[in-house]
Amino acid sequence: MIFKGSWPALVTPFRNGKIDDKAFVALVERQIAAGTHALVPCGTTGESATLSHEEHRHVVELCVKTAAGRVPVIAGAGSNSTDEAVSLLQHAKAIGAHAALVVNPYYNRPTQDGVYAHYKTLNDAVQLPMFLYNVPVRTGSDMPPELIGRLSRLPNVIGIKDASADLSRIARHTALCGKDFIQISGEDPTAVGFNAQGGVGCISVTANVAPQQCAQMQNACLQGDYGLARKINDTLARLHRALFLEASPSPAKYALSLLGLCTDDVRLPLVPMSSEEHKKEIAAAMKEAGVL
Repeated sequence: MIFKGSWPALVTPFRNGKIDDKAFVALVERQIAAGTHALVPCGTTGESATLSHEEHRHVVELCVKTAAGRVPVIAGAGSNSTDEAVSLLQHAKAIGAHAALVVNPYYNRPTQDGVYAHYKTLNDAVQLPMFLYNVPVRTGSDMPPELIGRLSRLPNVIGIKDASADLSRIARHTALCGKDFIQISGEDPTAVGFNAQGGVGCISVTANVAPQQCAQMQNACLQGDYGLARKINDTLARLHRALFLEASPSPAKYALSLLGLCTDDVRLPLVPMSSEEHKKEIAAAMKEAGVL
Protein backbone atom coordinates (compact mmCIF):
# COMPACT_ATOMS: atom_id res chain seq x y z
CA MET A 1 0.00 0.00 0.00
CA ILE A 2 1.40 3.41 -1.02
CA PHE A 3 0.96 6.20 1.51
CA LYS A 4 1.57 9.49 -0.28
CA GLY A 5 -0.21 12.56 -1.55
CA SER A 6 -3.34 14.44 -0.50
CA TRP A 7 -5.25 12.95 2.41
CA PRO A 8 -8.31 14.94 3.53
CA ALA A 9 -8.96 14.90 7.25
CA LEU A 10 -12.61 14.21 6.59
CA VAL A 11 -15.33 16.16 8.36
CA THR A 12 -18.12 14.15 9.96
CA PRO A 13 -21.37 15.64 8.63
CA PHE A 14 -24.29 15.97 11.02
CA ARG A 15 -27.98 16.59 10.52
CA ASN A 16 -30.27 17.21 13.48
CA GLY A 17 -27.56 16.05 15.84
CA LYS A 18 -27.01 12.69 14.12
CA ILE A 19 -24.35 11.55 11.67
CA ASP A 20 -25.54 12.18 8.11
CA ASP A 21 -24.52 8.93 6.40
CA LYS A 22 -25.76 10.01 2.98
CA ALA A 23 -23.71 13.21 3.08
CA PHE A 24 -20.62 11.35 4.33
CA VAL A 25 -20.79 8.81 1.50
CA ALA A 26 -21.18 11.64 -1.02
CA LEU A 27 -18.16 13.42 0.46
CA VAL A 28 -16.05 10.27 0.15
CA GLU A 29 -17.15 9.74 -3.46
CA ARG A 30 -16.35 13.37 -4.26
CA GLN A 31 -12.87 12.96 -2.82
CA ILE A 32 -12.11 9.84 -4.82
CA ALA A 33 -13.42 11.40 -8.03
CA ALA A 34 -11.18 14.43 -7.42
CA GLY A 35 -8.02 12.31 -7.27
CA THR A 36 -7.52 12.22 -3.53
CA HIS A 37 -4.82 9.71 -2.58
CA ALA A 38 -6.13 8.49 0.80
CA LEU A 39 -8.87 9.19 3.34
CA VAL A 40 -8.62 9.98 7.05
CA PRO A 41 -11.89 9.58 8.96
CA CYS A 42 -12.31 10.40 12.66
CA GLY A 43 -9.33 12.65 13.10
CA THR A 44 -9.49 16.05 14.76
CA THR A 45 -11.37 17.55 11.80
CA GLY A 46 -13.83 14.66 12.04
CA GLU A 47 -14.72 15.80 15.57
CA SER A 48 -13.56 12.51 17.04
CA ALA A 49 -13.43 14.08 20.49
CA THR A 50 -17.23 14.37 20.59
CA LEU A 51 -18.19 11.18 18.76
CA SER A 52 -19.40 8.29 20.86
CA HIS A 53 -17.42 5.07 20.51
CA GLU A 54 -20.27 3.62 18.49
CA GLU A 55 -20.36 6.66 16.18
CA HIS A 56 -16.58 6.59 15.77
CA ARG A 57 -16.61 2.96 14.70
CA HIS A 58 -19.57 3.57 12.40
CA VAL A 59 -17.84 6.42 10.55
CA VAL A 60 -14.61 4.48 10.04
CA GLU A 61 -16.52 1.45 8.82
CA LEU A 62 -18.66 3.55 6.47
CA CYS A 63 -15.51 5.14 5.03
CA VAL A 64 -13.85 1.77 4.44
CA LYS A 65 -17.02 0.35 2.90
CA THR A 66 -17.53 3.35 0.59
CA ALA A 67 -13.90 3.57 -0.51
CA ALA A 68 -14.01 -0.16 -1.28
CA GLY A 69 -10.26 -0.41 -1.72
CA ARG A 70 -10.01 2.38 -4.29
CA VAL A 71 -7.82 4.46 -1.97
CA PRO A 72 -6.29 3.67 1.42
CA VAL A 73 -8.19 4.54 4.59
CA ILE A 74 -6.12 5.72 7.54
CA ALA A 75 -8.47 5.51 10.52
CA GLY A 76 -8.26 7.94 13.39
CA ALA A 77 -7.66 5.75 16.44
CA GLY A 78 -6.16 8.05 19.03
CA SER A 79 -7.12 8.58 22.65
CA ASN A 80 -5.58 9.76 25.89
CA SER A 81 -6.64 6.37 27.27
CA THR A 82 -4.36 3.59 26.05
CA ASP A 83 -7.05 0.93 26.49
CA GLU A 84 -9.49 2.99 24.42
CA ALA A 85 -6.89 3.51 21.69
CA VAL A 86 -6.24 -0.25 21.60
CA SER A 87 -9.97 -0.85 21.15
CA LEU A 88 -10.22 1.67 18.30
CA LEU A 89 -7.14 0.19 16.67
CA GLN A 90 -8.57 -3.34 16.92
CA HIS A 91 -11.77 -2.17 15.26
CA ALA A 92 -9.89 -0.36 12.49
CA LYS A 93 -8.00 -3.53 11.65
CA ALA A 94 -11.10 -5.72 11.85
CA ILE A 95 -13.08 -3.66 9.34
CA GLY A 96 -10.24 -3.35 6.84
CA ALA A 97 -8.61 0.05 7.40
CA HIS A 98 -5.15 0.15 5.83
CA ALA A 99 -3.49 2.06 8.68
CA ALA A 100 -4.29 4.13 11.75
CA LEU A 101 -3.53 7.68 12.82
CA VAL A 102 -2.76 7.84 16.54
CA VAL A 103 -2.41 11.17 18.30
CA ASN A 104 0.09 11.90 21.04
CA PRO A 105 -1.80 11.28 24.32
CA TYR A 106 -3.33 14.52 25.56
CA TYR A 107 -4.49 15.86 28.94
CA ASN A 108 -2.76 13.20 31.09
CA ARG A 109 0.63 14.86 30.47
CA PRO A 110 2.67 11.62 30.36
CA THR A 111 6.46 11.68 30.36
CA GLN A 112 8.28 10.72 27.19
CA ASP A 113 8.65 7.23 28.65
CA GLY A 114 4.88 7.19 29.16
CA VAL A 115 4.25 8.25 25.56
CA TYR A 116 6.61 5.53 24.37
CA ALA A 117 4.84 2.94 26.54
CA HIS A 118 1.48 4.08 25.11
CA TYR A 119 2.55 3.50 21.52
CA LYS A 120 4.44 0.31 22.33
CA THR A 121 1.29 -1.12 23.91
CA LEU A 122 -0.62 -0.32 20.71
CA ASN A 123 2.17 -1.75 18.56
CA ASP A 124 2.17 -5.00 20.53
CA ALA A 125 -1.62 -5.31 20.71
CA VAL A 126 -2.63 -4.84 17.06
CA GLN A 127 -0.76 -5.64 13.85
CA LEU A 128 -1.76 -2.55 11.85
CA PRO A 129 0.51 0.14 10.38
CA MET A 130 0.46 3.28 12.52
CA PHE A 131 1.15 6.93 11.87
CA LEU A 132 2.15 8.99 14.87
CA TYR A 133 0.36 12.33 15.13
CA ASN A 134 2.18 15.23 16.74
CA VAL A 135 -0.03 18.32 17.17
CA PRO A 136 1.27 20.30 20.15
CA VAL A 137 -1.27 23.11 19.76
CA ARG A 138 -4.08 20.63 20.54
CA THR A 139 -2.46 18.11 22.87
CA GLY A 140 -0.51 20.59 24.96
CA SER A 141 2.66 18.53 24.62
CA ASP A 142 5.30 17.98 21.96
CA MET A 143 6.89 14.81 20.64
CA PRO A 144 10.55 15.78 20.11
CA PRO A 145 12.52 14.22 17.25
CA GLU A 146 14.47 12.02 19.63
CA LEU A 147 11.23 10.41 20.83
CA ILE A 148 10.03 10.03 17.23
CA GLY A 149 13.30 8.24 16.45
CA ARG A 150 12.77 5.86 19.34
CA LEU A 151 9.15 5.20 18.34
CA SER A 152 10.09 4.62 14.69
CA ARG A 153 11.84 1.43 15.74
CA LEU A 154 8.52 -0.12 16.75
CA PRO A 155 7.62 -2.46 13.84
CA ASN A 156 4.14 -1.05 13.18
CA VAL A 157 5.10 2.63 13.35
CA ILE A 158 5.67 3.58 9.71
CA GLY A 159 5.38 7.36 9.70
CA ILE A 160 4.20 10.60 11.24
CA LYS A 161 1.68 13.33 10.69
CA ASP A 162 3.66 16.34 11.86
CA ALA A 163 1.56 19.40 12.69
CA SER A 164 4.31 21.12 14.67
CA ALA A 165 4.87 23.63 11.81
CA ASP A 166 8.62 23.22 12.39
CA LEU A 167 10.03 22.41 8.97
CA SER A 168 13.51 21.87 10.39
CA ARG A 169 12.28 18.62 11.95
CA ILE A 170 11.89 16.80 8.66
CA ALA A 171 15.62 16.36 8.11
CA ARG A 172 16.06 15.48 11.77
CA HIS A 173 13.34 12.82 11.55
CA THR A 174 15.00 11.38 8.44
CA ALA A 175 18.32 11.20 10.25
CA LEU A 176 16.80 9.53 13.31
CA CYS A 177 14.16 7.33 11.65
CA GLY A 178 15.63 6.48 8.24
CA LYS A 179 14.70 7.48 4.72
CA ASP A 180 11.78 5.02 4.57
CA PHE A 181 9.96 6.70 7.48
CA ILE A 182 6.87 8.33 5.92
CA GLN A 183 6.53 12.01 6.79
CA ILE A 184 3.15 13.63 6.19
CA SER A 185 2.43 17.28 6.89
CA GLY A 186 -0.44 18.18 9.19
CA GLU A 187 -0.50 21.85 8.25
CA ASP A 188 -1.82 23.11 4.93
CA PRO A 189 0.01 26.47 4.70
CA THR A 190 3.47 24.86 4.90
CA ALA A 191 2.71 21.60 3.07
CA VAL A 192 4.67 22.45 -0.09
CA GLY A 193 7.72 23.46 1.94
CA PHE A 194 7.31 20.31 4.02
CA ASN A 195 7.45 18.17 0.89
CA ALA A 196 10.44 20.08 -0.45
CA GLN A 197 12.34 19.04 2.67
CA GLY A 198 11.48 15.36 2.32
CA GLY A 199 7.78 14.94 3.13
CA VAL A 200 5.48 13.01 0.82
CA GLY A 201 2.02 14.39 1.49
CA CYS A 202 -0.42 16.27 3.67
CA ILE A 203 -3.34 15.32 5.91
CA SER A 204 -5.35 18.34 4.92
CA VAL A 205 -8.30 20.40 6.12
CA THR A 206 -8.33 22.40 2.90
CA ALA A 207 -8.75 19.20 0.86
CA ASN A 208 -12.27 18.88 2.28
CA VAL A 209 -13.21 22.00 0.32
CA ALA A 210 -10.78 21.93 -2.63
CA PRO A 211 -9.93 18.25 -3.14
CA GLN A 212 -8.91 18.44 -6.77
CA GLN A 213 -6.56 21.37 -6.27
CA CYS A 214 -4.94 19.75 -3.23
CA ALA A 215 -4.47 16.47 -5.09
CA GLN A 216 -2.95 18.27 -8.07
CA MET A 217 -0.60 20.20 -5.79
CA GLN A 218 0.56 17.02 -4.09
CA ASN A 219 1.01 15.29 -7.45
CA ALA A 220 3.21 18.17 -8.57
CA CYS A 221 5.33 17.82 -5.43
CA LEU A 222 5.68 14.07 -5.91
CA GLN A 223 6.82 14.69 -9.50
CA GLY A 224 9.35 17.30 -8.34
CA ASP A 225 7.52 20.15 -10.10
CA TYR A 226 7.65 22.67 -7.29
CA GLY A 227 6.98 25.56 -9.65
CA LEU A 228 3.54 24.12 -10.39
CA ALA A 229 3.02 23.16 -6.74
CA ARG A 230 3.70 26.73 -5.62
CA LYS A 231 1.42 28.11 -8.33
CA ILE A 232 -1.47 25.93 -7.11
CA ASN A 233 -0.69 26.70 -3.49
CA ASP A 234 -0.82 30.43 -4.24
CA THR A 235 -4.48 30.02 -5.25
CA LEU A 236 -5.17 28.06 -2.04
CA ALA A 237 -3.26 30.24 0.41
CA ARG A 238 -6.23 32.45 1.29
CA LEU A 239 -8.42 29.40 1.80
CA HIS A 240 -5.80 27.76 4.07
CA ARG A 241 -6.04 30.80 6.34
CA ALA A 242 -9.80 31.22 6.11
CA LEU A 243 -10.51 27.67 7.23
CA PHE A 244 -8.97 28.49 10.62
CA LEU A 245 -10.64 31.85 11.25
CA GLU A 246 -12.70 30.05 13.90
CA ALA A 247 -12.27 26.70 15.64
CA SER A 248 -11.90 23.92 13.07
CA PRO A 249 -13.92 22.28 11.57
CA SER A 250 -16.63 24.95 11.82
CA PRO A 251 -15.18 26.95 8.88
CA ALA A 252 -14.72 23.84 6.73
CA LYS A 253 -18.28 22.76 7.39
CA TYR A 254 -19.56 26.24 6.55
CA ALA A 255 -17.62 26.11 3.28
CA LEU A 256 -19.08 22.69 2.46
CA SER A 257 -22.56 24.00 3.27
CA LEU A 258 -22.05 26.72 0.64
CA LEU A 259 -21.42 23.90 -1.84
CA GLY A 260 -24.57 22.07 -0.72
CA LEU A 261 -22.57 19.07 0.46
CA CYS A 262 -23.52 19.03 4.14
CA THR A 263 -24.93 21.23 6.87
CA ASP A 264 -22.67 23.45 8.96
CA ASP A 265 -23.71 21.58 12.14
CA VAL A 266 -20.95 20.84 14.64
CA ARG A 267 -20.98 19.22 18.08
CA LEU A 268 -20.83 21.26 21.25
CA PRO A 269 -18.67 22.76 22.61
CA LEU A 270 -18.02 23.83 19.01
CA VAL A 271 -20.65 26.03 17.42
CA PRO A 272 -21.32 26.96 13.79
CA MET A 273 -19.60 30.07 12.49
CA SER A 274 -21.33 33.23 13.61
CA SER A 275 -19.16 36.04 12.24
CA GLU A 276 -20.57 37.44 9.01
CA GLU A 277 -17.16 38.90 8.25
CA HIS A 278 -15.56 35.47 8.54
CA LYS A 279 -18.27 33.91 6.39
CA LYS A 280 -17.65 36.49 3.67
CA GLU A 281 -13.92 35.81 3.83
CA ILE A 282 -14.46 32.06 3.41
CA ALA A 283 -16.68 32.63 0.37
CA ALA A 284 -14.12 34.99 -1.14
CA ALA A 285 -11.30 32.51 -0.48
CA MET A 286 -13.30 29.72 -2.09
CA LYS A 287 -13.84 31.86 -5.18
CA GLU A 288 -10.12 32.66 -5.33
CA ALA A 289 -9.39 28.93 -5.15
CA GLY A 290 -11.90 28.19 -7.92
CA VAL A 291 -14.31 26.09 -5.88
CA LEU A 292 -17.25 28.51 -5.61
